[in-house]
Amino acid sequence: MSYKKYILAIDQGTSSTKSLIFDEQGLAIAKGAENLHTHYLANGFVEQEPEVIYQNVLASVQKCLQQFIEKGFQQSDIACIGISNQRETFVVWDENGKPLYNAVVWQCKRSVQVCEELKQLGMRSIVQQKTGLVIDPYFSATKLIWLNQQHELVRNAIKNKKAFFGTIDTWLLYKLTNGSVYATDYTNASRTLLFNLHTLQWDADLIDAFGLTGIQLPSLKPSAANFGSTTLNDLLPAAIPVTAMIGDSHAAAFGEGCFAAGTAKATLGTGCSILMNIGSKPVASANGMVTTICWSMEGRVDYALEGLIVSCGAAIEWLKNELNLFINSNETEAMATAVTDNGGVYLIPAFSGLGSPHWQMDRKASIHGLSFGSNKKHIVRAGLEAIAYQVKDVVVAMEKDAELFLKELNIDGGMTANQWLMQQITDLVEKKVNTIGMTDVSALGAGLLAGLQLGFFESITQLQQLLNKNVQYHPTTGAAILKGYDGWLKLVQA
Repeated sequence: MSYKKYILAIDQGTSSTKSLIFDEQGLAIAKGAENLHTHYLANGFVEQEPEVIYQNVLASVQKCLQQFIEKGFQQSDIACIGISNQRETFVVWDENGKPLYNAVVWQCKRSVQVCEELKQLGMRSIVQQKTGLVIDPYFSATKLIWLNQQHELVRNAIKNKKAFFGTIDTWLLYKLTNGSVYATDYTNASRTLLFNLHTLQWDADLIDAFGLTGIQLPSLKPSAANFGSTTLNDLLPAAIPVTAMIGDSHAAAFGEGCFAAGTAKATLGTGCSILMNIGSKPVASANGMVTTICWSMEGRVDYALEGLIVSCGAAIEWLKNELNLFINSNETEAMATAVTDNGGVYLIPAFSGLGSPHWQMDRKASIHGLSFGSNKKHIVRAGLEAIAYQVKDVVVAMEKDAELFLKELNIDGGMTANQWLMQQITDLVEKKVNTIGMTDVSALGAGLLAGLQLGFFESITQLQQLLNKNVQYHPTTGAAILKGYDGWLKLVQA
């Protein structure tokens, strides 16, 4: 390449939008972020305003471009755009592009009763077989059914084939192309309960069974594809192509280099999403996982198993805020290493139930094994060990489902700073663990995919060479954590 070109990546998340510009080495050279307001309403309803989401994206991009220009770069050198987005959140709009209702956010619980009714109708197994998912308020279609039942405006629009459904990627693309492109990618489609994992098409039988006959759905494309062009509402001097769209967890998996079957990523945040690439065929989970698309490009679709840990960093925050065991979470590493072991103390962090693979959603959190010999360091250590144990639980379940062994685990998120915890996870999964040392890994994944589609990067092999692992951990033999894991399993299964 005779002169530098750049990629703009937009990561539209639940609480903010981040925009980053990457160079041909995959290095971020400019960034802008804009916080996004969410309406947390009564009865577990969670909504955002579709127009506000769009304006939030533009504000974030504007900040990023401003920094890019201030550093002496030219906007005309930006070659393409990649978009990653909060998954499952959706918008329904009319033929004029006017939203018929607020965006319904993935966290929203309004469809609990709808889910119960679908299960009573015996739809559990057919839904899992076709979509790879479970019937749960988390996924888009159950909340779309609720809107269809409760809102006359939405119901009439669906019946008259004038209601356009889209996850946030689709809504943004529609707005950015002035309504000329109505499309989504396979990863976002695979989170709706309306998409057939085997045919890679919308499933007409499910749509009819859900009472959604007449709903308009976007055209389907691989994550890396040509999604049309945009000037970003004239923020750019000329239109450039959008060459990737992908759900944020999937984007993180791509940004972490999960390119082969048996590679996985874990994002250690408030909760934890673990996504393992299982190759070119979907596998139904018998062990509490969901099956989904990992990422895709023309001629190649990689599938994944996903496990969801409900309380990860949230449990450590609780120890800090409610028990006042430390002032800053940075202190936890020194506290954990100040005792030789957990002293028989276990923390089961079921503050909002236990997720994959146990799905004990009614369970409450508990601390076990306390004696007069126990101190706060044992409790902190038990809290950290619980994170490692839960990661191990999910990895074991995934290996059983996919009938393949984990090759390596890539971990991102703020808790990667705790090197003791990283080593505990490594010793438990008994595989190499990598941390990339970058917080905006979803934006990176969307950017790399966009660049790959444009020919900016030659191949997956070239991307593998770009993705330097910041820190690598290797398992140590005879680790005490393995013995501790047996005690964890007894308590969880009790």
